[in-house]
Amino acid sequence: MESVPDLQKSMYMVVDGYPCVRLVNLSGEIGCSNPGRDKVVAPIIKYKNDKELGLPSAILLSMDDVQGFFSRISNDSSFASNVAGVLVESRVEIQHKLKGFSPARKFPQAEFAPYHNTTYEWNPIGSGIMWKSYNFPVFLLSESSTSTLQEIAMKNENTEKVYTTNVAEFDVVMQTTKVGTHDSESCLKEETCLPLGGYRWLDQRGESFAALDFYASICEFYVWSAVPPINNSSSNQSKPIILTVASMDAASFFRDKSLGADSPISGLISLLAAVDALSRVDGLDNLNKQLVFLVFTGEAWGYLGSRRFLLELDQQSDAVRGLNSSLIQLVMEIGSTGKGFSQGNKTFFAHTQVSSDTNEALDALKLAQDSLKSEGVTVSNASSSNPGIPPSSLTAFLRKNSSTSGIVLEDFDTVFANKFYHSHLDDSANINSSAIVAAASLVARTLYVLASDKKDSTSSALSSINANASLVEELISCLLDCDPGLSCELVSSYITSVDTCPSHYVGVVLGEPSSTPSPNQVDDISRFVWNFLADRTSTPKGNTTVCSKDCSNNGGVCIRAETDGKGICVTSTTRYVPAYSTRLKLDSGTWKVLPPNSSDPMGMLDPVWTESNWNTIGLRVYTVQEAAYDRLVLLGGISVTVLAYLAIVLTRAYITKALKQD
Repeated sequence: MESVPDLQKSMYMVVDGYPCVRLVNLSGEIGCSNPGRDKVVAPIIKYKNDKELGLPSAILLSMDDVQGFFSRISNDSSFASNVAGVLVESRVEIQHKLKGFSPARKFPQAEFAPYHNTTYEWNPIGSGIMWKSYNFPVFLLSESSTSTLQEIAMKNENTEKVYTTNVAEFDVVMQTTKVGTHDSESCLKEETCLPLGGYRWLDQRGESFAALDFYASICEFYVWSAVPPINNSSSNQSKPIILTVASMDAASFFRDKSLGADSPISGLISLLAAVDALSRVDGLDNLNKQLVFLVFTGEAWGYLGSRRFLLELDQQSDAVRGLNSSLIQLVMEIGSTGKGFSQGNKTFFAHTQVSSDTNEALDALKLAQDSLKSEGVTVSNASSSNPGIPPSSLTAFLRKNSSTSGIVLEDFDTVFANKFYHSHLDDSANINSSAIVAAASLVARTLYVLASDKKDSTSSALSSINANASLVEELISCLLDCDPGLSCELVSSYITSVDTCPSHYVGVVLGEPSSTPSPNQVDDISRFVWNFLADRTSTPKGNTTVCSKDCSNNGGVCIRAETDGKGICVTSTTRYVPAYSTRLKLDSGTWKVLPPNSSDPMGMLDPVWTESNWNTIGLRVYTVQEAAYDRLVLLGGISVTVLAYLAIVLTRAYITKALKQD
């Protein structure tokens, strides 16, 4: 060993994993944190359901036992008091071995539902464990770390009477815990937390905010785009508007293992593929209705994106310039589509808020279905026994105006088909690309029928609208896998990504929200979605291909600027909008919670979610000696010293006596 770092490397093993972190709202906390200001160190043991804990321990937990373990934590205080930390194993293809795992509630965000039956179980497998507070750290291990920790736990078990043991050291100290700010209002005031929503920063929070070096250090916005582009200089904006909506943020018990493949990213991919299919149709400038595509973020945390959009519409801000809420005729939401495949058929369900415009949309869906008969695509009305629409962005529109016409297209009828809703296991293995392709073709044809008023299912124009299956496959590999992930050819043709592995966690807001951010303020996925939509909904701006100052001044946008430093100027109405709680305002650099407004029913219920700051988060493993052994060694050393001293004294006396006799 040549240096101190080499010595540390030989002594300590840094473990790869994904932490559960502390989230705070107006009424309390959820998530995980070290119990105090210090790191937690505890011996690693394998969890056994029938075994009591004799001392604080770091529990190595298999996915099969997670739900039972956290239920025991809630019901057995003596057991919980000896849980120092939790290490959750990862295994390949665990989805096939589990009946399901959803840490969300049985009715997600029931408090916002636009109807009274909030005891209905849309997610019957939901345990709700991610909505509770735990005063111990929890990590999801990577697959390689799982193997290593299993060996270490086995070694500890087989050498219980040996003087050394292997321990885990958890560094998940949350600022809200250290300072004692256990609600959003107090932690925002003391600046120990940041609001969930439109910005996601990392490594730039300063010393008291420093975060994990394996997370993105940039911001997340929601995006909207129009087909055809809206002429903001024209005063004649009278076309009825059809909003097509999807979400791009996912939630999970583990902060940055939030993929949300079926819920909601399959819907996002369907929307992007539908826009791509429509971009190849001639005559879009002559449509009778204005198509607008919205990709929200923050929907899993109180519908932040959709509520912010509606507020911006009310305020007629620059972020939504060209849109008029009175012209919105229909909201068509693409929900989960990745599991709409069974025995060769692609089956979807239309959850509706009944009105004349909704009936027109259902007729258009039926027409699109008939045109796709050869593809085995079917659309059914959701069961009348449902209490209403499932948890979706349409909720915000209905709570704002109960007469809003809307449809939510889903891959389920009465309960979620996704058995891993809001779980880290909702990954690319949990979806079927054929179902997503079918949903994209269905949506694209439905929108064409609605916007063109063409009612012939056999028309050549309608039958020519088809989603690109190769594009869907590529989007899945780019947005849901690490290989190639965000370094894939499609994403790289638009942006230079900061990260390779995608995560769809909403992130936090840092600084003044803006609808015209610089690219280095926006996260990879938001920048990609913006560039993709701007490209597919655009027309070239004259003969100029290289971006200049005149591009934005004349209603254009600059796409692909990151790839070559020049970009292409195109005519497109595509905008960023920051998503954060309507109950928050940044005042002199400090976030303030606004009083509830009776005219905003969802704002009255808004929990105002924030995420605790932290200095560092880490997990490492090393070997320590038992304290009893240390005391024994000390006692032995003292005994040897005393005996040596006595031996010296006796020997000296003996020698002195012998010399005198001589």
